[in-house]
This record gives sequence, structure tokens and C-alpha cells, in this order.
Amino acid sequence: MSNSSSISHFLLLALANTRQLQLLHFCLFLGISLAALLGNSLIISAVACGHHLHTPMFFFLLNLALTDLGCICTTVPKAMHNSLWDTTNISYAGCAAQLFFFVFFISAEYYLLTIMCYDRYVSICKPLHYGTLLGSRACAHMAAAAWASGFLNALLNTVNTFSLALCLDNALGQFFCEVPQILKLTCSNSYLRELGLIALNAFLSFGCFVFIVFSYVQIFRAVLRIPSEQGRHKAFSTCLPHLAVLSLFLSTGTFANLKPLSISSPSLDVALSILYSVVPPALNPLIYSLRNQELKAAVWTLMTGCFQEH
Repeated sequence: MSNSSSISHFLLLALANTRQLQLLHFCLFLGISLAALLGNSLIISAVACGHHLHTPMFFFLLNLALTDLGCICTTVPKAMHNSLWDTTNISYAGCAAQLFFFVFFISAEYYLLTIMCYDRYVSICKPLHYGTLLGSRACAHMAAAAWASGFLNALLNTVNTFSLALCLDNALGQFFCEVPQILKLTCSNSYLRELGLIALNAFLSFGCFVFIVFSYVQIFRAVLRIPSEQGRHKAFSTCLPHLAVLSLFLSTGTFANLKPLSISSPSLDVALSILYSVVPPALNPLIYSLRNQELKAAVWTLMTGCFQEH
């Protein structure tokens, strides 16, 4: 029996046992992280520098790119370091910091995706009120609320999780620190107060999900009433990138956290965690750039301008 005060470090799950596979994992993580950093940085720069992109949709997309960068920078560098140097250690403080920032960025991303759904709803269902409902001040307040809610959620989860007594060993069944893995190390009766926070998170997440479903039902009903095929195509094209990103985020995250215990295994847990924490930040810029001509043109202009200067 040991408690959290006697633990100075945790042992993360090793992704491979052989040196060749460790180096392969390092290269894969390096490629994914570079793609995510490049894609999201281009979106942030294009939206910030392109004055014609200073609209609510692109403002929220800029914030989404920031959360994607945060997710990648929170989990991947430590995993790359461990694979390269053949170690699994992470300090107690490092684990707490990693958990805090991961929950912070993941929560903020979910709230931002919900707000972006509202943006699409107002744009298609209430176009005459778009400027009123989504003015610059309203957009700033909504984005700030998403970031603040993510921060509060991360703070509560981190404080609650690391205040529990850890009665088992310090080995985590994941390549980064996350709440479910640390809860597995707690005493059998010491995590009851965490259940209230989990219930609150579940309630807020389900509330966002209901809002998203309701909004898209209204959006599809409005689009189907558009008389021209070209108008319907244009309306759908503005929603498809957001719907694709949202589906990827929700499906992988939900299955990772709610999968049956009968099919749970370390390899499956790692694969699912990569799908919801590492893959979306790399794919999101590609999904939005492929379907949005304005953004694609702005990114191309930014890239060609940088090449011409050099």
C-alpha cells in the first residue's frame, strides 16, 4: 500500500518492446506532429493575416486550430522522448501538468465545436440576424467562455484526481497521463467524490451533444427547403467540414471512454487514444482546407508569399 505523497513519478505504457519498433513509433509521431503543427499554424496565420477571413466562422476556426496545437504539444513530445530514449518515466508534477493541459484543450475543443455548430445554425437558419447574433463582441465572449470552461474543467479534474489516495503501483496503462488511468490506481473507496465530477462532465457533454443534434436537424431542414440545387450544395459545403471534424472527435472519444470492459485491452486503449487525441489535430486543417475555397486560397497565398520572400 502506498499513497500519492510517496509517489515521485509514474510509468507510462511502452508502445513497443524492440528498439526498431520504438524508433518506428518515434518517426510516426514525428510525422503526425509536424503535419499538425504545419497545418494548424498555416490556418492560424492565414486567418490572422487575411482581413477577408475576419468572420465568425474563421475566428472560431482559428481558436479550434489553437486547441489542436495544444493537444499535440501536450501528449506527443513526451511519447516521442520516451520512444527515442527507451524510457517510460514521467514525473509526478509532469503527469499532473500533462493531465491538466490535455483536459483543458480537449474540453475547450468540444465547446468550440459546439459554438461552431451554433454559427452554422444562425448562418443557414437565421441569415438576416447573423450580424446581430454573431457580432465581434458576441464571438469574443463565446470563445472566452469556451476557453474558461475548459480551464475550469481541467482544474477541477486535476485537483480531484491528484488529491485521491493512490493505493496501487505507479504504472499507467496509457502513453500519456489521463484521468481514467490514474483512477485505476486509487483505493477502492477513495474515488467516490470523483463520481460527482464525472457526472457533471457527462451532463455538460450530453447537453452539448443534444444542442448539436438539434441544430443540425434544423440546418438540414432549412437546407432541404432551398429551391435551387446550387444553393443547397453551397449550404451543405459550409457544414460538411465541421460535421466531419465533429464526427471524428465524438465517435473516437466516446468509444474510447464508453467501450465495454469485455473488449478492453492495452493495445486497443492506446489505438483509440491516438485516434481521438493525436489524429484529429492533424486531420482537421486538411478537412477544412479541402472544403473551403476561401481558406484554401488564403493558405496558398500565404505559402507562395513566404516562398517569394525567400
